[in-house]
Amino acid sequence: MKKTLLATVAVLALGATVPALAADLGAAPRTYTKAPAYIQPIYNWTGFYIGGHVGGAFSGSNSLEGDSRFLGGIQGGADYQFGNNWVIGAEVQYSWTGNNNGGVTLPGGVIVNSNSDQLGSVTGRLGYSFGPTLLYAKGGYAWKDNNTLTASLAGVPVALTGGSNNDGYTVGAGLEYMFAPNWSAKIEYQYYNFGSTTFLTAGNAFGTRITDDEHTVKGGINYRFNWGGPVAARY
Repeated sequence: MKKTLLATVAVLALGATVPALAADLGAAPRTYTKAPAYIQPIYNWTGFYIGGHVGGAFSGSNSLEGDSRFLGGIQGGADYQFGNNWVIGAEVQYSWTGNNNGGVTLPGGVIVNSNSDQLGSVTGRLGYSFGPTLLYAKGGYAWKDNNTLTASLAGVPVALTGGSNNDGYTVGAGLEYMFAPNWSAKIEYQYYNFGSTTFLTAGNAFGTRITDDEHTVKGGINYRFNWGGPVAARY
């Protein structure tokens, strides 16, 4: 009986093992897939763009324009990317500024005010691209409107000889970031200089020389019409 019982147990164990072995032998081999390669974006700065900006204008300590003023305006230009990372371009910019809050006091208490409320520039710019980020410097021709200069003493208008220049130069620098295909945002500093003027008034026969300049800080956004198409990818 013992032999018969042992033989029965052995047969049952063998019957349970054989199907398991067969299942292992017949299983399909496992496949391994290669992870997708990293795609590095290529940001293309070549093309035309248009946009708008807002910011503030801050006059020099001896300037006709008085205190700080709000400004807003439009810009347009074109860029060309070369040597992988270098960007060269040109830009036209036009800004409207708020009303003056003060003026310049000449010797004898005469106050000179300017009603200038517009700034413009045509500049070249050169930048270096770090992918979506562009650092740049700019410089060129500057213009402002200056239709009327007035002078007063204790609130009474007085005669004024001399005038401010409408033409000058500008330099600046900024950072621009391409946050979406065809869209970029920027922040920049720009300095405008319109030379100096000597004013003559009653009681001030020797005249007073005044430098006419502006410091501006602007934030803006551009829509870019890329010549090279949308942002590409590199494997």
